[in-house]
Amino acid sequence: MSNVHLIDHPLVQHKLSLMRNKEVSTNSFRRLLNELAMLMAYEVTRDMPLHEVEIETPLETTRCQVIDGKKLVFVSILRAGTGILDGMLSVVPGARVGHIGLYRDPKTLTAVEYYFKMPSEMRERDVVVVDPMLATGNSAIAAVERLKELGPRSIKFVCLLTCPEGLRAMQQAHPDVQIFTAAIDRELNEHGYILPGLGDAGDRIFGTK
Repeated sequence: MSNVHLIDHPLVQHKLSLMRNKEVSTNSFRRLLNELAMLMAYEVTRDMPLHEVEIETPLETTRCQVIDGKKLVFVSILRAGTGILDGMLSVVPGARVGHIGLYRDPKTLTAVEYYFKMPSEMRERDVVVVDPMLATGNSAIAAVERLKELGPRSIKFVCLLTCPEGLRAMQQAHPDVQIFTAAIDRELNEHGYILPGLGDAGDRIFGTK
């Protein structure tokens, strides 16, 4: 799985372990997710394009490199992706933002789209799709398929947790998409939840059930 990047930095693993604890409050879970997303953004943006600008230092004029933030788009899969989005934007505030609304049909586990809003001129942009969980892979696959219709320059997918089933499904459908994750857990249960996992990420972010 050459296009799967496991981010095993000690700080990332520490914060993810704290998030797994079922006793962690909504406030703490949300804060940890924000911090973890900022740490993951470091790896995800490692190969982002740069351009030169002229800067006046206190001593002289020089040429420096900055991220081409206007070409970068973070796409949040609603609703849980919002938790990762906030942390990513803290690191790359110049990025544009898109949203795609998908819900999982409880009987078929397939993804159903209900919202889609993207920046203009997507063909010039690098896209980073964010969603806390890559479980069955259905939502991620549907989101990437929809985005590919707009012809972006590249697409990456970022999640906190995934599992062998989700990775296989995603790679079979979109072998060109790089996947960044903090953990590859054991398996899915019969309801499509990752084990050991951390529960429903959306519910834990927003304090719902």
